[in-house]
Amino acid sequence: MTPKRIIILACAALLTAGAVYSQDDATGGVRRRSGGRDSRQDRQQDGTVVTERMQAFYGEENTSITDADRQWMRVIYRNIDLDKDRNAPLYFPEEPVDGQENLFRIILRHVAEGRVPAFEYLDGREVFTDRYRVNMRDVFDRFGIPFTAAKGSTEKNPKYTVDENDVPTNEVLSYFVVERWEFDTRRNRLRPVVEAICPVLHRSGDFGGEALKYPMFWVKFTDLRPYLAAQTIFVDDDNNLPTCSYDDFFTLNMYDGEIYKTRNLKNRSMVQMYSDPDDLKRAQDSIQGRLDHFEDKLWVPTREEVLAARAKKEAEAEGKSELAGETAPAAESAVSASEETKSERPKRSTKRSTKKSSKKYKEQKPKSSGGSSNAVRSVRNRKKR
Repeated sequence: MTPKRIIILACAALLTAGAVYSQDDATGGVRRRSGGRDSRQDRQQDGTVVTERMQAFYGEENTSITDADRQWMRVIYRNIDLDKDRNAPLYFPEEPVDGQENLFRIILRHVAEGRVPAFEYLDGREVFTDRYRVNMRDVFDRFGIPFTAAKGSTEKNPKYTVDENDVPTNEVLSYFVVERWEFDTRRNRLRPVVEAICPVLHRSGDFGGEALKYPMFWVKFTDLRPYLAAQTIFVDDDNNLPTCSYDDFFTLNMYDGEIYKTRNLKNRSMVQMYSDPDDLKRAQDSIQGRLDHFEDKLWVPTREEVLAARAKKEAEAEGKSELAGETAPAAESAVSASEETKSERPKRSTKRSTKKSSKKYKEQKPKSSGGSSNAVRSVRNRKKR
């Protein structure tokens, strides 16, 4: 082989290697095997696919904000009543329709199959650790929910299956939600973060009467988020397209929840602190108002905001002055009426008082000596001359 031919073959090999490298670089430079770690996925019964990358993205491992970045935080407990129209997307549809399920079916299925851990309801002392993790067999027995052991269930990792007809969706009529209102110094904003969700069963007694509430268990929102993000729902009767997911519904605070407790040292609920319903309502409105207007006290207002506030204050002052002008004639008529009543009263005799006053005047009048009076007269006579 001649040297010239060797040089030509070497140049061709270099060009081929460069083309392969550029093709790999254009496709991202990463080629994964089909059985790699990142390709593992969790395919549900309804066809929903949740990969490990999705779980890591929605989980706490992707959260870089720590307590050092938070200057202020308040924990709020809310009661989400599903009878309200705004919370209806969490309840409907009662039965699965076209791949859509309500919130409780999603929670119960993933908790029963061991994908999402459930924690004990401690009435305001929530601790999300393995020590307080509940056994779903005990939960099913307590609430009378039929179940069967799922495929691959073991003693260390139990898995259960609940038939769709045995899921008590018609009895879960409310949810308890724990919110963390945090002021983030990185973004310089106050944002509410849903920390946990608790489904609540409403069951009447053997003799009827008002239904009693039975909180079932707590589920951390970060553990449930990948599965909520995969379920789309529609929230508007005018638009029947599923425009958002359950994750959007909670992240954007699209629900309507009543404050029933705030974290405090005595672990007391709002009803325990305010027995009167009117006082309770005022306290709830006050807490919500402080949360909504928390950021108003942090920043210097703009020129437009200052002018708007000044115009509002002047308008209020003019309104008060007009109101005072309308009430002035009424006040004058009241004064004149009082004077007329005073004039109509019988006058008391003042003779005795005048006598006493004249007597005092005569007694207090100093007596002048003769010399002083003559001197005064001589001076007056001189002026007349």
